[in-house]
Amino acid sequence: MNYTETVDWMFSQLPMYQRQGKTAFKKDLSNTLALSKHLNFPEKKFKSVHVAGTNGKGSTSHMLASVLQEAGYKVGLYTSPHLKDFRERIKINGNVILESDVVNFISDNKAFLEKNKLSFFEMTVGLAFDCFAKQQVDIAIVEVGLGGRLDSTNIITPEVSVITNIGLDHTQFLGETLPEIAFEKAGIIKQNVPIVVSEFQNEVISVFKDIAEEKKAKLNIASKNIESSFKTDLLGLYQHKNVKAAVLTIELLNEKGFNVSKENLKNGLLNVVKNTQLLGRWQILQQSPKVICDTGHNKEGLLYIMQQLNEESYNNLHIVLGVVNDKDLGSVLPLFPKNGTYYFCKPNIPRGLDATILQKESLKFKLIGDCYNSVNEAFESAKKNSLENDLIFIGGSTFVVAEVI
Repeated sequence: MNYTETVDWMFSQLPMYQRQGKTAFKKDLSNTLALSKHLNFPEKKFKSVHVAGTNGKGSTSHMLASVLQEAGYKVGLYTSPHLKDFRERIKINGNVILESDVVNFISDNKAFLEKNKLSFFEMTVGLAFDCFAKQQVDIAIVEVGLGGRLDSTNIITPEVSVITNIGLDHTQFLGETLPEIAFEKAGIIKQNVPIVVSEFQNEVISVFKDIAEEKKAKLNIASKNIESSFKTDLLGLYQHKNVKAAVLTIELLNEKGFNVSKENLKNGLLNVVKNTQLLGRWQILQQSPKVICDTGHNKEGLLYIMQQLNEESYNNLHIVLGVVNDKDLGSVLPLFPKNGTYYFCKPNIPRGLDATILQKESLKFKLIGDCYNSVNEAFESAKKNSLENDLIFIGGSTFVVAEVI
């Protein structure tokens, strides 16, 4: 198989949460552990930082990778989902892995993958860890896919564990309350490994304290311990919490023998996009009319995004909006501004919510607009209807943003 055929096989033959939802979720790590053994335990051949959370884990992961790159380290970065190319999930010093890396890994291990019925995510984690080991990275920043305790990435023993934020997302898997979700995220806390929590949240702090004490893991709260004057090139009001988590994590890595200077920290945070090729975080696609996209898609993330949107200057607001079908619309739609013209669309994945259903539900919250057959048709219509001083915002789902970028 060539690269395209290989990725198509990965997407279609085996379960993939981002496309299918609940049916792709597995409740144990047995497959990942079996794959690790089959690959000769690649995750034991490099150091790592493990990053979980409801919001901010992707941005924080990219910040950490950028800072460590500035300090001269060879850095692996594993994140999900991707926006345009599958290989965005696995980078080394900001560069995606080769197409041949993907093709060869699947070709060499296909019999094992099929026999053991590994999921899309399980095999992707195996691919990432295998590449990091073979490329001899100094450290890998590993973002959790879903939850923490039962996530396929949770076979590593990192130098530092990071939990960015707890919110009500993926409740069908992780629990209906914030403490239940926090318990799943806290599953990445390891014996004697320091833990960084980005922000103090009254509802969940006791969960982290109890598990950290049980594991003899030093608990560090970034929002309380760090007064950061560092700036980042990642736009968005919500990034200041992620900066604090990154700064504290780097401090802890330095205590473990890494050598990252204040200058490395400053330059790394200012050059995240350049160093890691991060896309979709309050990304400005054009001016006149101004077009902004953001992948934030749950209540906590959208609160910050809408606050940021409220600070923009424009004559008329146009919002291209699409979501997935397991989204709790009652919690997110009230956050969107009523003064916008809406362009409802369905992201082109099986989990995409039909635009007519989204339009009907949005009407309950006085969000008015028309339906379109695709994300790009909605975006083109928004551009056609916009004047020079208008603003177009694209969001609601990672997959909507992916189709526009």
